[in-house]
Amino acid sequence: MKYIDEYRDPQLAAYWVDKIRSIATKRWTIMEVCGGQTHGLLRYGIDEALEDVVEMLHGPGCPVCVTPASAIEHAITLAQRPKTILTTFGDMMRVPGAKISLLQARSQGADVRVVYSPLDAVEVAKHHPESQVVFFAVGFETTAPATGLAVLQAQRLGLTNFSLLCVHVRVEPAMQSIVQSPNNRVQGFLAAGHVCTVMGYDCYQDFVKDYRIPIVVTGFEPVDLLRGIYECVRQLEHRQCEVANEYARSVRSEGNLHARAIIEQVFGVADRPWRGLGVIPQGGLVLRDEFREFDSAFRFPEMAIPLAESSECQSGAVMMGRIRPTQCPQFGVACTPQTPLGAPMVSSEGACAAYYAYQSRSKISSSSAES
Repeated sequence: MKYIDEYRDPQLAAYWVDKIRSIATKRWTIMEVCGGQTHGLLRYGIDEALEDVVEMLHGPGCPVCVTPASAIEHAITLAQRPKTILTTFGDMMRVPGAKISLLQARSQGADVRVVYSPLDAVEVAKHHPESQVVFFAVGFETTAPATGLAVLQAQRLGLTNFSLLCVHVRVEPAMQSIVQSPNNRVQGFLAAGHVCTVMGYDCYQDFVKDYRIPIVVTGFEPVDLLRGIYECVRQLEHRQCEVANEYARSVRSEGNLHARAIIEQVFGVADRPWRGLGVIPQGGLVLRDEFREFDSAFRFPEMAIPLAESSECQSGAVMMGRIRPTQCPQFGVACTPQTPLGAPMVSSEGACAAYYAYQSRSKISSSSAES
C-alpha cells in the first residue's frame, strides 16, 4: 500500500539504523512526544537497535494518559446523574477514577456510550431530547477541531441538551515544562506528527531559539521514526538547533488552516492540570465565553470534584522521561492491563501498555528489520 509498505521496508530500516550509527560519536537523549511513536519504537525494536547510541525517552504524548484523575471522576459523577448520557472515546472507558472506571460505572447502571466522533455525540443529543448528553472531550490539538465542529453543530441545531466536559490539552506547553524542569535530560525532540498535521511546525521556531534544542517532525512507521532520529542526531552532532520536517507527506509548515480556524473560533487557551505533571501554564483549551452554554462545568458546577492522584502510580515520572515503565515497582505486578493503576497502562497509546505488549518483541538490527 502506497505510503505504508515503503515505510516498513526492512532493508530501508536497516539502512537508517546503520546511518545513525555512522554519525553518532556519543549517546544522545531524544524524546518522542507522541504515544503512537512510542508504540512504533517498541513494536519494531528501534529503541533496542540503537540503545548504545540513542536513548529514547517517552514523553507525555498520550492524551488519555495525561487526563487527570479528577476529570475522570468528574465524568463518572456526570454519568451517574439521572437522565444523563455520558459519551466518550473507547480509550477512556477503563481509566481508573477514585474507585471505579467509566466502564464499571456503566455496569452499575450509568448510561455511558462509546462514540467514534464528537459529532456522533451531537446525534445522540438530537435523538434523546429528554436527556442531557455530555461529551467527554479529550485529546491534543489533533482532536480539538472535531470537538469544535460538534459545538458549532449543536449551536446551529439549537440543542440545549448537549455539553462538553472539555479536557483538551496543548503539546508545546508540555514540552516547555519538560525542558524547564531541573531534572531535564532531553537533548532533542521528535515532534508529534498528527498534532503538526493540524498545527504545523512554524510555532516551534521560537521554542528552538529559546531552548537550543532541535525539534524534528516525525511520522509513525519505522522508517519515519528512524529518519527523524537520524536528523535529530545529525543536528546534535553538528551543534545545530533547527526545526526540521521529516513527515512532509502529511505536514506543512502552517498546518491545516481550516482546522486551526475552528480551534481558534471555539476555544481559548488556559492553564490545565495534567496527570502526573501538575498544572501546566497555557496547557489546555477551554470553551470561549460565547459557547459557555455548552460547557458542562458551567451547566453542572456541583459535579466538579477535586481528587488527588494515586501515590502508587508513577505515570508522571514515566511521562517526564525520568524513568522507564519497567522501572516502576508496580509495573506488571499490581499494575497490568487487567488491573491498571493509571492511564498509561490502559490507553492504546500509553507507554506502560507499550512496554507490557512488546516485552518479547523481535528487534530491528543493523542487518535486518521487522516488516
